[in-house]
Amino acid sequence: MGVLMSLPLISFFALPAISSYSTSLNLLFFWMTWSVLVLSHPPLKVELYGSLFTRALFYFLPSLLFLIIDTLIPSLVVNIKAQGNAALPDRSGGRRVARIVGLSTFNILFGMALLAGIDLLCTEVLRFPSRLKISTTLPLPWSVAKDVALGLLLRNTLQYYIHRYVLHSPRRNTISRLHNAYQHSIYAPFSFVAHYDHPLPWFIGHWIPLYLPPMVFRFHVLTFQVLLALTSLEEALVYSGYTVLPSTIILAGMARRCDAHFMSGGRGNYAPWGVLDWVHGTSVGADVSDDVRDEIEKRGLDDKAENLIENTGKRLGDAGSSLQARLGGGGRGRRKQKQG
Repeated sequence: MGVLMSLPLISFFALPAISSYSTSLNLLFFWMTWSVLVLSHPPLKVELYGSLFTRALFYFLPSLLFLIIDTLIPSLVVNIKAQGNAALPDRSGGRRVARIVGLSTFNILFGMALLAGIDLLCTEVLRFPSRLKISTTLPLPWSVAKDVALGLLLRNTLQYYIHRYVLHSPRRNTISRLHNAYQHSIYAPFSFVAHYDHPLPWFIGHWIPLYLPPMVFRFHVLTFQVLLALTSLEEALVYSGYTVLPSTIILAGMARRCDAHFMSGGRGNYAPWGVLDWVHGTSVGADVSDDVRDEIEKRGLDDKAENLIENTGKRLGDAGSSLQARLGGGGRGRRKQKQG
């Protein structure tokens, strides 16, 4: 069952890159595998097993790999950790690390069970369609891109306001106390800390921003898997504590803001993108505008833009001179014709 469930997602992500066949054949294979899967298994199994596979592949395995590397070669890793030696997981002790991994895994499975329970309630009791669209029809690429962008935007927005006003409420409610007692008992995050929290604040701060938009707008289940894969990989990298990550603006900047959030005790950087923190003035340390400037300087984009403007101006000037010369020549020619 696990192998069968994984075939569509593997072919979706991997076959176009590793196969010598054309894109059309890859898509045909993907559609055939997906159709067989949907027609031969209940929708709930397709949704649940696909989500479990995606989480395992894009969050659990990378997080486990980072944890093994941090444990086996700490002398190498400490040089690329934002908090240095203090960021090594084994400093917390083996039992503490095992507890973090266990609770993080439990929360992920709890979220899957909750999604399955909602779908069962809708389909079996209320006789509504499943909250995620499951059919043999594949979503168009534009539809996937649009829905994934919408899901990411709404997730980031919900995450900011929930994180700021609920999980770090200035009035210190039960949820904020639980969040501080669990996740903020750790000052140097590693990947499994992304989902290490009491199940109640985890549900409010992680599950709702990620799962609610796809259910409200009824995303296709494959679109949801793409969204889940992107967010899972983002969490594994951003919470890793590493400073060497691709792109200053996106992952590396998000990782720095995540570290600053933990080091400050949750006094800012409430959402991964950092845009709403910048707008509301809740950034801690370097904000997203600093990341943009660093990226521009790193890639020399300011010099390239200046050269582009200069070249464009020069070309426009040459074109204007050429046009003026042609018009002038035409005028002299007409005057000679009149004199003749």
